[in-house]
Amino acid sequence: MENKVKLQIDKQTIEVSEGSTILDAAKSVGIDVPVLCYHPDLSLHGACRVCVVEEEESGELLASCAAPVNAGMKINTRSIKARKARRRNVELLLANHPNDCLGCNRNGSCELQDITYDLGITKEDIERVSGAVREHEIDDVGPALRRDLNKCILCGRCVRICEEVQGVSALQFTQRGFNSVVTTAFDMPQRDVNCANCGQCASVCPVGAINEKSEIEKVWSALEDDDIHVIVQTAPSIQATLGEEFGMRAGSVVTGKMVAALRRLGFDKIFSTDFAADLTILEEGSEFLKKLEGEGTLPHITSCCPGWVKYAEHNYSDLLNHLSSAKSPMQMFSALGKTYYPQQSGVKAKDVYTVAIMPCTAKKFEKNREEINATRFKDTDAVLTTRELARMIKEMGINFSKLADEDFDELMGTSTGAGTIFGTTGGVAEAAVRTVKEKLTGEPLEQLNLGFRGVNFAEVEIGDRTVKIAIANGLGNAEKLLEACREGDCECDFIEVMACPHGCVGGGGQPRPATKEKKIKRGTGLSGIDDKSVVRKSHKNPQVIKLYKEFLGEPMSGESHHLLHTTYKSRPKN
Repeated sequence: MENKVKLQIDKQTIEVSEGSTILDAAKSVGIDVPVLCYHPDLSLHGACRVCVVEEEESGELLASCAAPVNAGMKINTRSIKARKARRRNVELLLANHPNDCLGCNRNGSCELQDITYDLGITKEDIERVSGAVREHEIDDVGPALRRDLNKCILCGRCVRICEEVQGVSALQFTQRGFNSVVTTAFDMPQRDVNCANCGQCASVCPVGAINEKSEIEKVWSALEDDDIHVIVQTAPSIQATLGEEFGMRAGSVVTGKMVAALRRLGFDKIFSTDFAADLTILEEGSEFLKKLEGEGTLPHITSCCPGWVKYAEHNYSDLLNHLSSAKSPMQMFSALGKTYYPQQSGVKAKDVYTVAIMPCTAKKFEKNREEINATRFKDTDAVLTTRELARMIKEMGINFSKLADEDFDELMGTSTGAGTIFGTTGGVAEAAVRTVKEKLTGEPLEQLNLGFRGVNFAEVEIGDRTVKIAIANGLGNAEKLLEACREGDCECDFIEVMACPHGCVGGGGQPRPATKEKKIKRGTGLSGIDDKSVVRKSHKNPQVIKLYKEFLGEPMSGESHHLLHTTYKSRPKN
């Protein structure tokens, strides 16, 4: 039986579970205490002291996010002493902060800005405690992430998620006092270290210290050029996350409104990456079938996540031969956008500009990989995150919630339920096995329900063989699974890895804040699309069937192998 602790908070007597923090207790009775370094999915830190409360009997100020409850405590969250301490702690953070809110891309979505307003801190208050301002060079040499350490408030969220959740530890605290800084090993550009570009650091940063490298202006320029034909693809998860940027509930499916907004932005054609996800299943499923028949190395490991692929190249180069050679759906679509689409549309390939709306900052890195481009042109010209797309929609003054639903364009706009569930953990594995089982036995697959756990396992009977499947979401969980493979202790046939917790719905480019609860709701939104889909198996997609018949030939051969498959390379582990 769970032990309970009785205490008072703001004169209310309550009981909470033993081991709860004061912050947990306050939340349980609807009392909001401001926080900055705290994040519900990370370890307790207690560094910023913005969440201090007063223990009435001792007069001690406690960091409520880290201090445990004790029986008989009398906590005052609203005392003058606590409120003054909070204000002073925030004022000190602002004293050496750039305070360039109007020019910051977190303006309006900055936690420090919100707390400053909520605490009633004025310009005069900040000036009264102003001091020396740090001067760091901005790290924006890489394709995926931009770090501005001048805006860092040393909350440690990025350090904790990179170490505790992702197991990468690309970021650490260095130096002391005023010179303290969060940076990479030897203060190298993030581009040059063992970083997966997953963007989880950006997803938890409360201020503008870490963001995606924006390509908004590049896309505006293409859209405004009458000589350029701009086509766009939208990743599966976006349709269940974009609505959050416009005040909708997490998991709200906004597919039709998203398409309508993209048309109003000026894109010439709007297609679905879900179509290419179905295509990926045909290629990867065929590859997996060959491995089951003895042509290749098991376990077969998915390769559609670029953050995972880069992580593997740094840390598991000895297992790269296990990775599927199939490109990600984004890159498959873009290769077709510069070949198949011009052939069918009559638009010259040199005039086609491909834009991808992705949940992931690592996609910005992926599009620049030399080995990923198969056409005479750069396959993917620009990648926008969900957040970047939302900023463009807002800039154009589009009332997103009032838009009438519209449909994707034909040719590469039709998808199945299997393509949609690519956007959440376990979706790729389920989609692949749906096709593999039916192709081998003619029997449909019962739903796997691999769920949202960090590592999960399933077994599927396919003919006279039991196929063992594993999924891992979050690179820290992937490490556990890959170490077992490395030691020969993994009996799996098929392994799906997603770099971000809960898969693409938790990607580094998705709307903030992105808690576990929100990610689960987003995944549920995608599952709902799959459940309602008339066609739920990738090999039944009529446009994919037409594509193979008229252009690609057979999976993994000829044109399909040239355009849709790739190679990998070992990268330094440091």
